Formats: sequence, C-alpha cells, structure tokens
Amino acid sequence: MVILLLFSAFFPKAQEQRHGGITMIGAGDDKATILHKAAHVSPSPRQARWQELEFTVFFHFGMNTFTDREWGIKGTSPALFNPTALDAEQWVKTAKMAGARLVIMVAKHHDGFCLWPSKSTDYTVKNSPWKGGKGDVVAEVAAACRKQGMKLGIYLSPWDMNSSLYGTEAYNEFFRNQLTELLSGYGPVEEVWFDGACGEGPNGVRQVYDWLRYYRVVRKLQPQAVIAVMGPDVRWVGTESGYGREAEWSVVPVPETCLREPGSGDVFPPPGDLMAADLGSREKIGNARGLMWYPSEVDVSIRPGWFYHHDQDTAVKRPEELVDIYCSSVGRNSVLLLNLPPDQRGLIHENDVAALQKMRSILDATFGNDLAKNVPALRNDSMILLKPNGKVTFDRVMLQENFRQGQRVESFVIEYLDDAGWKELARGTTIGYKRILRFQPMRANQIRLRITSARDVPEITHFGLYKAPQEP
Repeated sequence: MVILLLFSAFFPKAQEQRHGGITMIGAGDDKATILHKAAHVSPSPRQARWQELEFTVFFHFGMNTFTDREWGIKGTSPALFNPTALDAEQWVKTAKMAGARLVIMVAKHHDGFCLWPSKSTDYTVKNSPWKGGKGDVVAEVAAACRKQGMKLGIYLSPWDMNSSLYGTEAYNEFFRNQLTELLSGYGPVEEVWFDGACGEGPNGVRQVYDWLRYYRVVRKLQPQAVIAVMGPDVRWVGTESGYGREAEWSVVPVPETCLREPGSGDVFPPPGDLMAADLGSREKIGNARGLMWYPSEVDVSIRPGWFYHHDQDTAVKRPEELVDIYCSSVGRNSVLLLNLPPDQRGLIHENDVAALQKMRSILDATFGNDLAKNVPALRNDSMILLKPNGKVTFDRVMLQENFRQGQRVESFVIEYLDDAGWKELARGTTIGYKRILRFQPMRANQIRLRITSARDVPEITHFGLYKAPQEP
C-alpha cells in the first residue's frame, strides 16, 4: 500500500534538506526551528542504500574457531588454523537463503591473525597449513559474494594482540596499510566495521587510534561504503541482544566535543551515549549544537558466542526467536546484523542452517502477502483509512516513512471500527525506514492509521496489513 501523507496545513514548507553530514543549530534557534531542522536531516546516499539492505550477516571465523575462545590470546601458532572443508560459497548461500543482502567478513580479530596473506605481518594464513599457505579466506568470500549477487563488508579489529607496534604511533600506519590491502584487493566493499576494543600493547600502553586517518582510507578507496560502529555513518544500537529501541531515532545530537574531518562531515568519537534509552527525542535535541543522521545497526549472534563452539550446537536460537529479533530490529528502524559462525570444518553448522530456513519460511509466509494491497484508502492531514472489501483477519501492521527525506513521525495509533465505534489496536512512537507492530488476530473491514505527533510533513510510503501463519 503506497501512500504519501502530507501535513501541509500544519507545517511550513521545508527551506533546506541536509543529506548526511552535520546540521548546525544556531544559538538563537528556538524549539520550533530546531524541530524543523531535525525533520529535514536525511541520510547520505551511502546511508540510504545501507538502510534498505535491512538484514545483513556477520561471519566470525579465525584462530578462535580452533582454540575454542572468544577473544583469543597472543602467540597462538598459525599451525592451528586448518579448516578441513572450508566452503565460502556455502556461507554466502546460507546468508542469502535467510534473506540477508550483505555479509561482513571478520578479516582479523583481536588476536591479530589475518585471514588474508597480508604483507604487513607474517601472522596470516600464508603461514598456516590450510591450502599449503596459499589460501585467502577473504578472497573466497568476496568471490562467493560476486557469484551469488551479495554485497561484501569487512571487519578489521583495531586491537591487535600480535603486533609489536601496538601501543605506539607506528601502529596507526600499520593498521592503515592493512586496511588499504583489504579495500583495494577484493572488489567493492559496502560496509567497513570497526569496534572500539583497545587492550594494552607490549609496552603496557593502550593504543591511541587515529580514527580520522582510517576514515580517509575508506573514503578514498571505497567511497560508497558506510563506516560502522566506531565510525560516522552507522551507530551501534548499544546492546548485542538483537533488539532495537521502541523509539529509534536516526537523527541524533552531535556534542561539541566531537572532532570533525574538514570537508567530509566525518566525526569522531561517535556522538552521544549509545546505551541510553532515548537518543533523539525532542528533549534530547532541544539543547543540541548540531544534528546528524546516524542510523542504528542491531548486532546479535545466532549462538551464545560469536565464534563457533561445539558445546553450543544445541543452543542455536530457535526460528521463532529469530523472527522476533527481526521484527524488533528491522521492524524498529534498524538494520539487523546476525552473526553466523562457521565451524572448524569451515562450514555453517547444520543446526544454524535449519533454524535460518525455518525463520525465512515464517517471514515469507507472514509478509509475502499484503492484505492491504490494492485496497482503497481515504486520507486527510493526519489519517489514512483502509476499507477492504469485506472483513480481513490480520495480526501484523507494517509502516514505512519516506526516510530519504527525513524521519518525522513521533507517535501514531492504529485503530479498527466495530459496532461500538473506533477502538485502539496498537500504538507506537517512531516509524522511520520500517515499523512492524504485532498483536492478537483482529478481523475488521475498516482500519486506520492516525499520526498523533510529527516534526514536519510526514510522508508515509507504506501501510500494510499481514497475517502470520498459525503455529502447528
């Protein structure tokens, strides 16, 4: 159901549109002006493309897979890395089957072991027995992505337990060189993922990361790629639970303490307390000195750990849990990043594949049929009314804003008409790229969306009704 809902009677015409970067707040700006500016901050083209991916996958694989660890230790021998049946195409096919559109390969984790034959260090696959030292995991994943029509992302851990340079200024150049290898030798990269892990180097000093130097490498070599988490394009949601906030704002305040790369709009450190329950409400932006588009990525592993562990084979998340996570991440204005850790064979385990297949079948059965498709709609400045031809039974509502023009809806209600009049079915706060609401099955022939608060002219591009399959 595609609809544009215009509140033109209540809001002034937009004077500007800020795509990416930072919108500054003037010292004399009143609350109405700040709200108007917030409503017209919008994503850069790279951020918009990333948001529309909806669902992405992490591959945590490396030395930890063979030592049964999560964070690794210094000095583990490369001889331990020896998968017996590594099949990167099976990884990518599994991700694609589940509905993901991009995979992020962990090219180096905190232990420093490189899954490509880096020229910067000997601690790589070239000194492992796998394929006689001639293998390149990153290359195999990149080739599988090209074959399957999937997009590629790269994770490169800034923390490196193995490098003797870690904890010195020279390490920043070392890291820049590794990043250059990965971003210039494997084709298009759509996401570069940095975390903030920072241990002590051999000199007992923690590394001072030169983030802006790293950003310049990405912008030069892969200008279409978003820089995520410890980066200016995409923020971490704040937990690894798989769940976004009930009110997930993509427009957030930028503190004056953030450094800004001249001419690029890139900032460091990422702005704000990402663990806070509220990042972008009227109260939060009311005293801001600047605003930026900074969307949420929700990461979670299909298992308790991020790397494969045999004793977790029976702890894979159930399909119903994965569906709940999808609706609570993608369905709350975020992108879902689901970790699938290959095992010591170099394969996604059968239990993980089975859970993903069932998850996908539930999602397809639920959202493959929009009961409001081609249904006539009546609308005014604050309401969309659906009037199906006869009563329909539904238990899911999907809403979308034209997020490329900004995020504007602050609150809404879904209502249905019965013999006693209009009754509330569900309510929510933000919509953004996508909002999914779930409730007990309802049968009605008049259903409406009422926008109860908005920052400026909201544009609702989708108001759909769906029915989940009955549980056996």
